[in-house]
Amino acid sequence: MNQNVNPPVGFGTVAPLKNVAAAYEVAISIINRPAGVDGLGLFYGPSGYGKSKASTFVQNKTGAIYLEVFDFWTKKTFCELLLAELGVDRPKGSIASMMLQVLRRLQDDPNRLLIIDEADKLVDKNMIELVRDIYKGARIPVLLVGEELLPDKLARYERCENRVTAYGMANPSDLDDARALAAIYHRTLRFGDDLLAEVVVQTRGVASRIVTSLAKVAEFARSTGKSEIGLADYPGPFFTGRAPKRSR
Repeated sequence: MNQNVNPPVGFGTVAPLKNVAAAYEVAISIINRPAGVDGLGLFYGPSGYGKSKASTFVQNKTGAIYLEVFDFWTKKTFCELLLAELGVDRPKGSIASMMLQVLRRLQDDPNRLLIIDEADKLVDKNMIELVRDIYKGARIPVLLVGEELLPDKLARYERCENRVTAYGMANPSDLDDARALAAIYHRTLRFGDDLLAEVVVQTRGVASRIVTSLAKVAEFARSTGKSEIGLADYPGPFFTGRAPKRSR
């Protein structure tokens, strides 16, 4: 089942950020891979760059199975929650029996994408071989989403790393991304490019901080009755992510 590599303008309720497009491109490349080409993809980058929101967009656009890993998970937890995502009510059994159920269900739809967010946690807990078993047994496309060191961590597991055929790197947000976020979250307020550029600088391009900073600007604009606001109109502050320091 081929799918369009170009995401639609507007992305629905997700701002058309470059990182969203990058994650989507990786997903489509492994979904539409030629015969004989492996189907593991990586999308990685520092915290706050919007990787999870990008993954949610990919899930909604492609009908993917989505699983976000938590630090307290065991192999059994992984199997139980993946089966739950696949429609199994109250999964139970040994890890081996549940993995066989996972494979049977995934084999019924071999083009359906599996997204595993926070995948570096699986590597840290020596559980990444479960993913290789799933890929090897069901031959479905799998997108692993994680932090900046995910490729380096995965390199310790050569049998998994050798299956990776597509990479996408989340990058800091730029002015275009800030414009997109402003348009999504504050439709009735017009931001000057000089103000948006300063927001990008102050937040170091971290999308989550940009959203918080825009909310602070919007709150100021509402309190002062402004429908347009530029850098000269806004006295601050911006949300930089740095804790305030006590004055001496």
